[in-house]
Amino acid sequence: MKKLPFDINLDTIEILKALNNANHSIGELKGVMNLLPNPNIILSLLSIGESKDSSAIENIITTYEDIYKEMITKKPINKSAKEVNAYKKAIDLGFEKLKAKGFISTNILVEIQKLIEPNKGGIRKLPGTIIKNMETNQIVHTPPQSESEIRNLLHNLEQFINEDNSYDPLVNLALIHFQFESIHPFYDGNGRTGRILNILYLVLQNKIDQPILYLSKYIIENKNEYYDLLKSCNQNIKNIPQFVLFLLKGIYETSKYTISMILRINELINLTKEEMKSRVKDIYSDQIVIHIFSYLYTKNEFFREQLNISRPTATKYLKALEANGFLVSERVGKEVVYKNIQLVNIFN
Repeated sequence: MKKLPFDINLDTIEILKALNNANHSIGELKGVMNLLPNPNIILSLLSIGESKDSSAIENIITTYEDIYKEMITKKPINKSAKEVNAYKKAIDLGFEKLKAKGFISTNILVEIQKLIEPNKGGIRKLPGTIIKNMETNQIVHTPPQSESEIRNLLHNLEQFINEDNSYDPLVNLALIHFQFESIHPFYDGNGRTGRILNILYLVLQNKIDQPILYLSKYIIENKNEYYDLLKSCNQNIKNIPQFVLFLLKGIYETSKYTISMILRINELINLTKEEMKSRVKDIYSDQIVIHIFSYLYTKNEFFREQLNISRPTATKYLKALEANGFLVSERVGKEVVYKNIQLVNIFN
């Protein structure tokens, strides 16, 4: 494997055009988030969506309903939901570490990976790892096998991530993603850790303020092209401009999709506020609306804690919201949970 930076011209007209589109769309996304009255609602929902999609790339398949049921009941629903929730915690950890330290280190990536794969944590020490296209079972790349070579390449990657260089951060993002996935430093969880690295790098470079742009949906929809490009670039690094174009297109399309999702959710929040004022005026508050849009599912305990109300009052409110169609109740084990069906429909 070659170290970064690669001795290849990435200032082609095609890349510069794609870069311009990607920068425009991600700037628009950043602006939309800054206009929201309560961006934390959107941040929570988007990170769950990313956790689900990124895990699906690794054939860890579950539903939004199961993810949220496990989150709020704190009881295991299924193995996949547990792994997806661990990924969500890893995103949060990475963002907290970045805010505290102001840089991205190999140690931070190791901590993230250990949350994702607690039983397979740490940098590889034994040979035998290969990268496969999970759909075709084709070997895409054989990464470095010795621990010393892995650590040497990671040190070079860490320097590239945190030092200034001549390319736009969105071009660098593609190079960083390619290099990390090609090093494949862990026994498992490399793809998921690498996709968290993407979002942390965008925050580090001030392209976005919060972890809101996730490329997993784009990679799922173009999985075979993604693996073909990884393979061709590892066979000949001169093919890396095509991988850069692929990621820039992904940033553009994902930004547009995320903007659309945010606007739909925000519109639904505003419509719900008006409907509640009309139909449950006696219990209406902005706090209630914020709460039921912060989760796909909630329960009495969350409701009373976040609204600072008693159990009987919480029960009364939840029953009124269900009777008027704002929530739908469901029994999970011994607990009753309440689903925001409109929000579930948007995500599904």
